[in-house]
Amino acid sequence: MTGTVYPQEFPVSVPAYGVSPQNPDASVNWSSYFPINGIDAYFPGNETPYSENYFLSIERQIGSGTVLNASYIGSQGHHQLVLLAANPGNPALCVSLSQPSEVAPGTPTCGPFGENLVYTRSDGQVVNGTRQLLDNDFGTDVYFDGLGNSAYNSLQVSLKHSSGGLTILGSYTYGKSLDESSNLGEQVDPYDYKLTRALSSFDIRHNFVASYRYDVPFEKLLRRDNRLTKGWAISGITRFSTGLPVTLVNPNDTTLIGSFNNGVNGNGFSDLDVASSFLQLNHNPRNGQAYFNTSFFSIPELGSPGTASRRFLYGPGMENWDIALLKDTSLTESKVLEFRLETFNTFNHAQFFGANSVDGNINDSTFGQVVSAMPPRLMQLALKFSF
Repeated sequence: MTGTVYPQEFPVSVPAYGVSPQNPDASVNWSSYFPINGIDAYFPGNETPYSENYFLSIERQIGSGTVLNASYIGSQGHHQLVLLAANPGNPALCVSLSQPSEVAPGTPTCGPFGENLVYTRSDGQVVNGTRQLLDNDFGTDVYFDGLGNSAYNSLQVSLKHSSGGLTILGSYTYGKSLDESSNLGEQVDPYDYKLTRALSSFDIRHNFVASYRYDVPFEKLLRRDNRLTKGWAISGITRFSTGLPVTLVNPNDTTLIGSFNNGVNGNGFSDLDVASSFLQLNHNPRNGQAYFNTSFFSIPELGSPGTASRRFLYGPGMENWDIALLKDTSLTESKVLEFRLETFNTFNHAQFFGANSVDGNINDSTFGQVVSAMPPRLMQLALKFSF
């Protein structure tokens, strides 16, 4: 990596009391503190964030023990805080200095991470860095700017049924969430922040969850009514959902903006080029193959923001069952002994669900690979005495 140099600033030599711009301390080497990087500041023109929430719900009873509910639920967020580069580089200026013929012989050409270098044009003109909003004494600093917006829209359907010893609640959500930045680890494009509008990192398109409990009537099946046959039940939670979006990362500063990793900022802003939206997703990651066709992605040409959205494809989904066997034994009128056998991921199904389950960093050797999984089957026993 070339460009900005981060010198060793510690231990710090504390200036003497009374030092000021009018009374400078000549013993301090101030050059070791430049360029000033990692400064976060609240943009002075921020407005108060607010949200709009709306819904329409219809509920219908079906028979004596079933209730159906269908709802449209949406929200809009405005003036949300996002990270905005306070001193971005000028991509066009850097590109105009990127070829040896455009600079003086023996002087550096402009490229990624070179926003704070000094360049000399072929005609002798000196260019003191490509950062233009602040001078070259400042590097990759950011504003907390309230220009972010978000939108969520969903159809939510639930069905609840109770009869005899069975109680079941099934819920399905079809939704979509969009934003410019899902957290303060993602910078927006300082020249057009709308270019970073994409799927939220927590967006789940389809999500079905069912919870249930069945009181097993062993006393009726075995025709024996005693402590051993009474109090048995099976309960559980089953979930089927699509995956979370894969966040694509290009840490190579090919935008020539210089908004790279710094403090709270995890990704900076540089996207990738994509040749096709048909990525040949691997729906069986157990085979060890890449989750998507990585050959469709490439690093953009210098100065280009890239053609791929930050998030536009989803990772592996979830198919999970958590089931418990319960037994309540009444010892006396006021004393109950409860036994529980609980299993999580009961059928030991490999779950590659998660925000970071697929590596979206093009610099990694595992780019496009599934790199993490949820825990395997877990079992636990519990005994509770109530009195």
